[in-house]
Amino acid sequence: MADNNISATEKNCFKEAVCIDAGRVYDSCCDRDCLEDLRCYFTAETQALVEDAISVKLSGATVLNVLIDVEPISFNKGFYSCDLTFFFLVDLELYGMPNSCPTSANGICCFSKKVILYGSDGNVKVFSSNQSIQNPTCDKTAISNSNSPKCVLQCVDPVPLTARLGKINDCFQNVCFIPQTVTDYMGSPLVTNLPTGTPTVFVTLGLFTIVQLIRDVQMLIPVYDFCIPEKQCDNTTDQPCDVFRKIKFPTGDFFPPKSEQNCCNNE
Repeated sequence: MADNNISATEKNCFKEAVCIDAGRVYDSCCDRDCLEDLRCYFTAETQALVEDAISVKLSGATVLNVLIDVEPISFNKGFYSCDLTFFFLVDLELYGMPNSCPTSANGICCFSKKVILYGSDGNVKVFSSNQSIQNPTCDKTAISNSNSPKCVLQCVDPVPLTARLGKINDCFQNVCFIPQTVTDYMGSPLVTNLPTGTPTVFVTLGLFTIVQLIRDVQMLIPVYDFCIPEKQCDNTTDQPCDVFRKIKFPTGDFFPPKSEQNCCNNE
């Protein structure tokens, strides 16, 4: 640890107020969604396995991509509609006969939701020299962009709840546009135009999300001092066994903590 000669009093001493350009969160919300019976899309090879399966098990799910579209609401000034479309990669185990080993398979599911958040007003054009430098084909003229709010989504991989085999009741059931980036991940085109009555898989996922509407603004903030690193860089070249000896013994793994729940309390 490097020595720090700045006293606690100097650290807490207000020195000046500076103006910074940063993203301010004007509105945000968190949500939990139980996504029931999402239709899965498969490649032609996997679809053939699904049609011969007698049962299915959901073993995992991840978020591949999210499409975000922000549009102002005309009848409510300052508010914006955030349209979110999620694409999930689900891991399945297909059983072709009783007491048989399962066959691993992957599918794609999609889910759309809309969130309305407050993003304030502002329609100015922003010009920056950095943007023109990043594009060598452009001249030195600054390129403009809008300062409209941007939607930022935070999510964790969904909780895999259950999966079931079923048949398509309607050829338009849970149909969604799947972008090329998602299709390329599967390695082969996905079969989306299946007729009514074709066997498929429906999954149920639990999803936790946080949605924020952020706008770049100029803010006046107090400054106490520059951020001087207090930690010294470690350039050690110790042998693997020397590094291993410095690792703290994992006592918690050998002696798991007891539950704090009272055995007489059923809550």
